[in-house]
Amino acid sequence: MVKKTEVLAIIPARGGSKSIPQKNIRKLAGHPLIAYSIAAGLQSKYVTRTIVSTDSEEIAGVAASYGGEVPFLRPASLAEDETPDFPVFKHVLNKLAAEEGYQPDVVIQLRPTSPLRPVDCVDAAVETLLAHPDADCVRGVVPSGQNPYKMWRPGEHGEIVSLLQDEFKEPYNMPRQKLPKTFWQTGHIDAIRIRTVLEKESLTGNCIYPLYIDPAYTVDIDTLNDWAWAEWRVQNSDLSFVRPGRAPRPVPTDVKLVVLDFDGVLTDNRVWVNQDGVEWVAANRSDGWGIRQLKTHGIDVIVLSTETNPVVTARCRKLQIEVAQGVGDKKAALEILLRERNLAEDRVVYMGNDVNDLSVYPLVGCFFAPTDAHPEVLLQADLVVSEKGGRGAVRELADMLLANMKREVQEWPKR
Repeated sequence: MVKKTEVLAIIPARGGSKSIPQKNIRKLAGHPLIAYSIAAGLQSKYVTRTIVSTDSEEIAGVAASYGGEVPFLRPASLAEDETPDFPVFKHVLNKLAAEEGYQPDVVIQLRPTSPLRPVDCVDAAVETLLAHPDADCVRGVVPSGQNPYKMWRPGEHGEIVSLLQDEFKEPYNMPRQKLPKTFWQTGHIDAIRIRTVLEKESLTGNCIYPLYIDPAYTVDIDTLNDWAWAEWRVQNSDLSFVRPGRAPRPVPTDVKLVVLDFDGVLTDNRVWVNQDGVEWVAANRSDGWGIRQLKTHGIDVIVLSTETNPVVTARCRKLQIEVAQGVGDKKAALEILLRERNLAEDRVVYMGNDVNDLSVYPLVGCFFAPTDAHPEVLLQADLVVSEKGGRGAVRELADMLLANMKREVQEWPKR
């Protein structure tokens, strides 16, 4: 009987980020940043354990809610600004060996700051490592944006000197086509043989094999500008990458009906009540404009609300959209609606924010959620918009659908 290779994924996530406070648990397109790396470990066919190394109780709680193991906290001395990766990994391995008698064959490093991973990234790295017995490590790389043969460094007397000058005469004056290809290491994946860590006291060793990654996946979050770029890529890219929760379905290209929850979607989920018991809610005018644009383009909109309240009626009347109130079973109500309108699921999208909305998931082509939806909804939604409920989430949904429709029309003649 062949022993299964034990592959341990370690996600380093300290709590003291200064460039972006609480970076590891800040929401990126609806999910905490760390959730993308946890998902990469959990969705791999080779990884047997996914452990988060953190000094923060708060990060530990978020990690656990997304399926990551946090069997112990990292000491503060290993969570400083300049702490390198190696002692962090030795701490995890030593604790697991001492407390559980556990030792993996391969260790994977999944850095949270590179959240966009190809779906086969982790498995391909493990397979490359196992296919090369001489390999100490496999590291993800992309083509260099700038060739280092054309780079400079400070000299001893204020001048600049060529960074690389051993191999060619004046490489900085050579055509780039004549220079060797060079690569930049990314934070997507490191697959490390255990002997490299224990015997060579290194996370790379001497023999390093590459995992070539499409540069379209290159995102390294260190600043808020990096964050904005990463979030845009998550929400607007056609790339297939590892996402938290269930595998997302693509946005349908021929939507005929948008179904919305009311509280927490068209409102911010708060309610004001005066002394006479009259309720007031807050709505967003941009959501109304988005709904108008949908209707202009032939996409109908309807609200299914659990509540029965005059304020719901009034808002939907203002938006000139149909509403069904007092809906206790949204799945049953939607089944009737689709049957009456003779609509297939791939013509319908839904936006909801709470667990009672999840029942409609199998009836629609795509399930959207505001970024402040219930955690269980965030896990199961196909797409989480960046705006909150009642703060422009519906407008963002409308913009996405209309952009998708426009892109389909533009691409059609090319087929």
